Amino acid sequence: MSKYGFLKVGAVSPKTVVADPKINAENAFLSLIEASSKDIQVAVFPELFLSGCTCGDLFKQNALTDACLDALQWLLEKTAETETLFAIGLPVRIGFELFDCAAVCYKGKLLGVTAKTFIAHHDGSTQKRHFSSLNDTTLTSIELFGQEVPFGKILFAISGDVTIGIEIGNDISSPVSPSSMMCLAGANVILNLGSSPEIINSVKARSSLIETHSEKNLCAYVYASSSIGESSTDGVYSGACLIYENGQQLAKNELFSFENNYISACVDIRRINNLRLSNSVFKDCSLCFDNDYQKIRLTIKDLHKKSIDRVYCATPFVPENPDDRANRCAEVFQIQAAALAKRLMHIKKEKVVVGISGGLDSTLALLVSAKALEMLKIKIENLICITMPGFGTTNNTKNNSVNLVNSLGATLKVVDIKNACLVHFEDIGHDPEILDVTYENAQARERTQILMDIANKQDALLVGTGDLSEAALGWCTYNGDHMSMYNVNCDVPKTLIRHIVRFVGSLYSGDTAGIIDDIIDTPISPELLPPDENGNIRQKTEDNIGPYELHDFFLYHLVRNGFSPKRIYLLATKSFEKLYDSETIDKWLHVFLKRFFISQFKRSCCPDGPKVGSVDLSPRGEWQMPSDASFESWIETIE
Repeated sequence: MSKYGFLKVGAVSPKTVVADPKINAENAFLSLIEASSKDIQVAVFPELFLSGCTCGDLFKQNALTDACLDALQWLLEKTAETETLFAIGLPVRIGFELFDCAAVCYKGKLLGVTAKTFIAHHDGSTQKRHFSSLNDTTLTSIELFGQEVPFGKILFAISGDVTIGIEIGNDISSPVSPSSMMCLAGANVILNLGSSPEIINSVKARSSLIETHSEKNLCAYVYASSSIGESSTDGVYSGACLIYENGQQLAKNELFSFENNYISACVDIRRINNLRLSNSVFKDCSLCFDNDYQKIRLTIKDLHKKSIDRVYCATPFVPENPDDRANRCAEVFQIQAAALAKRLMHIKKEKVVVGISGGLDSTLALLVSAKALEMLKIKIENLICITMPGFGTTNNTKNNSVNLVNSLGATLKVVDIKNACLVHFEDIGHDPEILDVTYENAQARERTQILMDIANKQDALLVGTGDLSEAALGWCTYNGDHMSMYNVNCDVPKTLIRHIVRFVGSLYSGDTAGIIDDIIDTPISPELLPPDENGNIRQKTEDNIGPYELHDFFLYHLVRNGFSPKRIYLLATKSFEKLYDSETIDKWLHVFLKRFFISQFKRSCCPDGPKVGSVDLSPRGEWQMPSDASFESWIETIE
């Protein structure tokens, strides 16, 4: 592994010559030399690779099985200095039975041998004609090359954090697969030696199976299938190689290559283990089954930092694929609207109050509220929108908020808060020329008072606008915009809100669509400080607290994956390599951690709102944290 928690794995499908173990072993050796040069720590070859999987009744010939053992012994001798652990397939005769086996080797040593459990005898497969099942024997060791070798149900434990299980071919397709049992027994990396011929839809079916399997078992799954060199008498093989981690595809290869074929990826062992730690169902399930696996313990070479090529998506909340992104936006918007509609039904209210600023968050809350009323067949006039210009309000944001409300047909009220704030400043003895936190927060609390009181007066529900990113950073005024009667945006991060607003805006036409486009292009700002001399926004949020794309990245990996700040810093420097230098990332990570810890008191008393994603900061949801926790240990890990 590496001190950063990554394991570099490879799936290898070299050229194959049917029934020629010597040539196949030589091809395997060449592939292992290349894999070792690329710092691949663990590699898997296809099922029955040394013999070829399409030998038919030749499997019963001693000449073939003996040649496979000779080839394996030669390969062990040749790889004595090769620091890649590998699993390779071959037929092994034990007594009067023949097994479809995987031999696991490292630095010239045969660590163990396991066999296929479920032997197919359907859809034209005749494997049962040749092979016995692992369930047909009680052996726990066999003699090979003059030594006792562990055999059967085996796991390979590496350096405490990595445990490897071996699955062969269509064992993965069984109702209760061996690899599921291995994962419940502690395996977090599964190697599959496969040999599936290609038929219509097999590529999609195979990928879907491995994706689902890796996701439900919270593991990395490395699959290598037989190459096109196999016999084409009754089928054709493509050499398919796949690497998945927790349902995410990390690598795949080009099919039907006549050359040695391999893929590699750095699987995130620390992420897998953290997800298992927080998944009580996984632990409870593991207690329901017997853990009767032999554990072979060993140490392999460490992975150098320069060989870590894993790059996490810079926008973990926002899918990179446009279709996936549109689907997510539609889904989140539907959840928000349905949640608000349910709350209105429950409290028997038919009016909604929303504070409109001309910014992204309030625009999304407005659009969600409009959709909720539509779902309940309540007239749009019952959506009461309040825009409250203050000392920092610019003409652009004010006009956008007014025009958007009018274009939707909702009810608009304009309440200027400047005089009320000046009276308040006089009451508390504050000089309005001092543009400090009192100056800013007084405006936010004045707006909240107006919204609450109008909601009471109209017998309406006040909908909040604050988002997940603001909650994480505490970028809200306590008992000001921090408070509402129901917050539809509470679980939506800032980086996703822009895309949802754009998506919903595309459903409109004419003036409404144009206004929404202009709102999307407006800099993010609370507009609490006066504009500049040209009337433009002077107070830009990201200038003060840092880029939201960085903060959302930090938030996701801190809360969702449980990563340390040191590790988050490493991942961020890779993911944002072309956008931010390491000093900038370090600066804003420090800001994020300090603000995240000191702002918990605001999250501890936040309003109700719908959960929409895997990161949730509600104290009634998946994040519970003391408000007075120290952040020093987190900061020290970066230093």
